[in-house]
Amino acid sequence: MKIALIGYGKMGKMIEQIALERGHQIVCVIDIDNQEDFESEAFASADVAIEFTAPMAAYGNYLKAFAKNVKVVSGSTGWMAEHGDEIRRLCTEGGQTLFWASNFSIGVAIFSAVNRYLARIMNGFPQYEVEMEEVHHVHKLDAPSGTAITLAEEILGEMDRKTAWVKGTLLNPDGEVTGSDSHEANELVVNSVRRGEVPGIHSITYDSDADSITITHDAHSRKGFALGAVLAAEYTATHSGLLTTSDLFKF
Repeated sequence: MKIALIGYGKMGKMIEQIALERGHQIVCVIDIDNQEDFESEAFASADVAIEFTAPMAAYGNYLKAFAKNVKVVSGSTGWMAEHGDEIRRLCTEGGQTLFWASNFSIGVAIFSAVNRYLARIMNGFPQYEVEMEEVHHVHKLDAPSGTAITLAEEILGEMDRKTAWVKGTLLNPDGEVTGSDSHEANELVVNSVRRGEVPGIHSITYDSDADSITITHDAHSRKGFALGAVLAAEYTATHSGLLTTSDLFKF
């Protein structure tokens, strides 16, 4: 398979390594200093482009790839609220293909299935209050993380007493705490921590007067995300439309 990389930071380099190990060809690498290569024959020849950049760049990158009829796999977050409807239209009516996920880790896909199942059980036990904490490295721009939002929305889909998630506190690298974890009974609060080079930790806690239950996914490195992105690209090469991990992993 011919792969183009959009974004050549730590994730891009790890994706390149894994893609080559799995026998794929990297035909084009686009980063901030060579945006003109979106117009190159090499980019247009790609079966799939894998995009890991920043919230402010992702939507524009999708449009540039779609203009060349190149399918996209993307893990960029923070663009959905403003541009989600347009991307859905392009992938349903416009014939384009985007495989998007807030997290490509196989472990997170399994964790997500456990999260949905546990929320379904806890729907019948209102004495348990649920909240979430996500921890990421200091370079992460958005809070809560896209993965935390996805997990929160999964809980909302299974739990009648929770109808919305809200942004809670943010513990900054300098120790300053902003925001508040106060919330209404129908709201699920998501707190965030930014420290060191943490790849990502997501914890969901159900607490009652009697006891508490916590499930946690702790990423040891970005390797799991990179492998998942390449697996998604392999899937996307033979599928079309708006795709996500529920299409790739049938849990």
